[in-house]
Amino acid sequence: MSYTKDEVIVSRNVEDEMKDSYLRYSMSVIISRALPDARDGLKPSQRRILYAMRQLNLGPNGKHRKCAKISGDTSGDYHPHGEMVIYPTLVRMAQKWIMRYNLVDGQGNFGSVDGDPPAAMRYTEARLTTAAVQLMDDLDKDTVEMVPNYDETKKEPTVFPSKFPNLLCNGSSGIAVGMATNIPPHNLNELIKATLLLLENPTTSIDDIMKVMPGPDFPTGGMICGYRGIKEAFHTGRGKLILRGVIRVEENEDNPDRSRLAIDEIPYNVNKSRLIEHIAELINNKTITGISDLRDESDKDGMRIVIELKRGEVPEVIINQLYKFSDLQITFGCNMLALDKGLPRTMNVKQLISVWIEHRIDVVRRRTRFELNKAEARAHILEGYLKAIDHLDEVVRLIRASSNRDEARIELIKQFEFTERQANAILDLRLYQLTGLERDKINDEYQELLKKIDYLRAVLASEAMVKEIIREELLDIQKHHKSERQTQIIAAETEVNMEDLIANEPVIITISQDDYIKRMPVNTFREQRRGGQGVTGMQLKREEDVIKGLYVATTHDYLLIFTNLGRCYWLKVWQIPETGRKSKGKPLINLLEDIRPEEKIATIQRVSSFEEEACILMATKRAVVKKSLLNEFSNPRRKGIWALDIDEGDELVAARLVKPEQQVMLFTHQGMAVRFEESNVRPMGRTARGVKGATLRGENDYIVGCEVVNGDESILVVCENGFGKRSQVDDFRQTNRGGVGVRSIITSERNGKVIGALCVTDEDGMVMMSATGQTVRINMNDLRVMGRNTQGVKLANLKENDYLVAIQKLQGSENQSEELLASDTIELNENNVSFESPEIKMSVKPSSEEITDQSE
Repeated sequence: MSYTKDEVIVSRNVEDEMKDSYLRYSMSVIISRALPDARDGLKPSQRRILYAMRQLNLGPNGKHRKCAKISGDTSGDYHPHGEMVIYPTLVRMAQKWIMRYNLVDGQGNFGSVDGDPPAAMRYTEARLTTAAVQLMDDLDKDTVEMVPNYDETKKEPTVFPSKFPNLLCNGSSGIAVGMATNIPPHNLNELIKATLLLLENPTTSIDDIMKVMPGPDFPTGGMICGYRGIKEAFHTGRGKLILRGVIRVEENEDNPDRSRLAIDEIPYNVNKSRLIEHIAELINNKTITGISDLRDESDKDGMRIVIELKRGEVPEVIINQLYKFSDLQITFGCNMLALDKGLPRTMNVKQLISVWIEHRIDVVRRRTRFELNKAEARAHILEGYLKAIDHLDEVVRLIRASSNRDEARIELIKQFEFTERQANAILDLRLYQLTGLERDKINDEYQELLKKIDYLRAVLASEAMVKEIIREELLDIQKHHKSERQTQIIAAETEVNMEDLIANEPVIITISQDDYIKRMPVNTFREQRRGGQGVTGMQLKREEDVIKGLYVATTHDYLLIFTNLGRCYWLKVWQIPETGRKSKGKPLINLLEDIRPEEKIATIQRVSSFEEEACILMATKRAVVKKSLLNEFSNPRRKGIWALDIDEGDELVAARLVKPEQQVMLFTHQGMAVRFEESNVRPMGRTARGVKGATLRGENDYIVGCEVVNGDESILVVCENGFGKRSQVDDFRQTNRGGVGVRSIITSERNGKVIGALCVTDEDGMVMMSATGQTVRINMNDLRVMGRNTQGVKLANLKENDYLVAIQKLQGSENQSEELLASDTIELNENNVSFESPEIKMSVKPSSEEITDQSE
């Protein structure tokens, strides 16, 4: 290889050369391309476009100019990377759904929120907005550093004076080498309030800032769910925001049975057209099944996506599915990385505002110094004018006697001690300006200048005055740029104690065979005498559906929902929708997650607090019992936990709260009862199998109920044909765990088989529900205590072919219902349901066909 004598070849390791070259490249990308400056919030390309538009005098009151001209001038004078790179940046600054406060006022097709591309630059026009002008205000007063452009033919600013904190106002996003930034936009009014707080008191905390600026404000509106992500982003510079679109539920006037969803706002940076396509795919793939129609009704007046629901669909369920499966809910990752003094730095919101304040203080001082120099220069000239007027005749004579301007200037300096600037200014004066009238004007101007000079010097000597100037400028911007917050901020369910918003009151909860659940106020059902027919308590989804569960709880309680396979789920009572008597309720599967197809709800245990010293005692259909500590169920998981290990062919039928020194009673379908001490069952882990609780009488016998007693109560045993009886607990002989037990009631053709048993007192009431949905409520005062071997009396007057499926206790009188509910349980399975509570206890059987088979 040939080379000249001036060239030198240096041996260098390739790895070292690559490291150095890539480092230079990465720093160029970081500083000169991808990251915004923390002072004016702009990247170099954005800053150069705006500056080029300013040089073209494209102010907000001027005419629009072709974007091709703007892009050409920017590329030719300041940003030599081609017009096709500059134009997209120009377009982005004009798009209202991208910028919270637009810096470019576009005219023509600048794209759409559907992702449509803008027209070619030869068709579109643009000019600066007021916000952009305020960013560049005082640029000609030596407020910022001016540097040569790429070919050193012009000067360009390294940063704009920036009258407001643009970085937080409009946000920014960019990917550099090894780092990225993603700063959300904020509301200008709120940001100015936060800036004024820091301006007055630099020790203001971020929590105080959040009181006036609670979070980001996106141009597309929507909702931010939860304050935790905002707080993390504001405190650390990094955080995740949950953004949701706004969905409104509308009534369908043409079809009252169908509801309609209207989407007015979507999350930031979400493409509306792609969003609609994705929702359509979810409908076609059967991921969301409750939607009958989807259409886009957006127009020039605003966005509107309409979703028509099928008949009977619950709007809240579809809304939750849309948030879960579509981009109507997204995560916005905040990464507040910006250039501070030329270096990339992740800053919290207080540091970002402080950097702008520091920059603005420097700008005001440089502007003040510029104006002071200008005022002093003018005052110096006026001093020469006044001195010349005092010696007017001599000055005129000297000028007339001079042969040329240079001679006159020299003589003026020599004889009157004028400075060269004063002498040149005097020689430039017209004669009429030396009259007496003009002297007064010159003197007035001079006095005003002296006052201004004193003020400007005072500003330079006082930081407090500088901050007051910044404060007045911010208040003026706030006055002329009023913009209401567009993005709502709502608390996430995990961050708010919903019980504080919901009255703590007793309610009745019903569950059908098809697992439709609902809650109703206790006073929905009036109390009746024994033998009444009752009222309709639930509208069933289909004729063959039956009620299989009924119990009472308070709205603040937890429901531990156990399935027949032994898994446990958590649910708050207030999360169950409240409806009227004739409503069918809401599918329970929509309230729980990850329910397997083969799983069915077996029992529900109400718990007020996990802190009490108690255990959960569980009983299976094949008489296996198990006891686990209550606090082992205190950490809920959305997809449930395993409560016990069940043998093949067996299933869970009951779960009860049990405390030390209490006794357990198991009741069988054939009318037997086993009573033993709770201490006979030792506490076990959640996944243990358990031990034998009773001996069943044949293959057709099984456990229908489980009660926890103290020994002085009475037991109400209810049969499927509406008959039942009360007997004292002491009438049931205590045996060891695993025994056959004693007879609880005679299971004759009149009575039918046992569906459940409750522990009751004279002050208690009882609610019974039949398979057809008829509900009867009676008081225990109407039912006397009988012997254990009697057949009992009629409790409910059932219709032909109807039968009882559920019973539950109401503790105390109706006027004392608020004090009820100490420990309820409901057992639900395809063979039997039983529920226990100080207010309500219940048992259930599913279908008349099955009852017939069992009685045979």
